[in-house]
Amino acid sequence: MRSSAILEGFPEYAAHEKRAAEIRLFELGIIPGLLQTPEYAAAIATGAVRRGAITEQQAEERLALLAERQAALERAPAPLIYAVLDESCIRRPVGGPGVMDGQLDRLVAFAALPTTVLQVAPYALGERRTFDLPVRLATMPDRTVIVYAESATQGYLERDSRVVLPMMTAYHQLQAEARSQVESVAMIEQLRKGAP
Repeated sequence: MRSSAILEGFPEYAAHEKRAAEIRLFELGIIPGLLQTPEYAAAIATGAVRRGAITEQQAEERLALLAERQAALERAPAPLIYAVLDESCIRRPVGGPGVMDGQLDRLVAFAALPTTVLQVAPYALGERRTFDLPVRLATMPDRTVIVYAESATQGYLERDSRVVLPMMTAYHQLQAEARSQVESVAMIEQLRKGAP
């Protein structure tokens, strides 16, 4: 087991994220860290500890980094954040009903902010979903773009425009195929009410 629970490349990405003018997120299975409530994040970390994937100390490291990243977004001017969540993110129960209710409330509040866009990529997209792994794109104040992608065991930061530009195109294609923010929030509201 590594001494750190943070994947290679992620600390460098997180440093860029703190200065980014725009952040684009795509996530599968779980809510992206920047949008997680503390309770949801703790449930994810506790699950990893129970599975033996990380130690208690590594879980604390993850949670501390997440809190630091979330706090960095409360700057002026705030970055524009575009988040596309695979439908699995909002349907997978994490931490029990109370934690999920709070997390879904957080997503609705996030969508209401003037500097955010929240969309759900429904299961019905099938093969039209452009990414099979989580992806983060950060546009820096000088308009350069970096991309960070990861698997379960490895993270990778890329600056080369030959890689970044096709990823940005794929992200825009995903946004075009995903549900609108209004439709996405309505879907989340249905889940909050217990409707399928």
